[in-house]
Amino acid sequence: MWEAFIVPGGERTLTAMLANRSMPVDALIPVLAYPDVPEAVERLGEAFGFTLRWRIGDHRAQLAVGDTAAVAIVRGERPNGADHVMVRVADVRALRERALAAGAAASTVEEFPYGERQCTCVDFSGRTWVFSESVADVDPREWGAATG
Repeated sequence: MWEAFIVPGGERTLTAMLANRSMPVDALIPVLAYPDVPEAVERLGEAFGFTLRWRIGDHRAQLAVGDTAAVAIVRGERPNGADHVMVRVADVRALRERALAAGAAASTVEEFPYGERQCTCVDFSGRTWVFSESVADVDPREWGAATG
């Protein structure tokens, strides 16, 4: 997978990103908060044809939406308690430094057993963004997810 970005001077650059079976290949992943994740999975499947990729208990599920994906979480699981956008990047530490330099709030960088290194940022308007870098290709079953 390749990440495109603009560097100072306006040139477009491509950077390779590691593939990870625990993550969709998309650069932008909507993360949607629901009071009841199992109900959301069922109703989104019935209404829109979304299918389960993997599920963690009753608090998180990744859904296939055509060739892309969305994540359903329990409301209140993240800062600001609700929906946010996950953005896959090639270098989360560099992104964090850039965000801090531009005045955004940013958490420390954390590594997770599902093969991702992540940082949560809050932009100028209070919107939450989670930036994620794949650091390993991990089968979701290896970290306890039930696959669909």
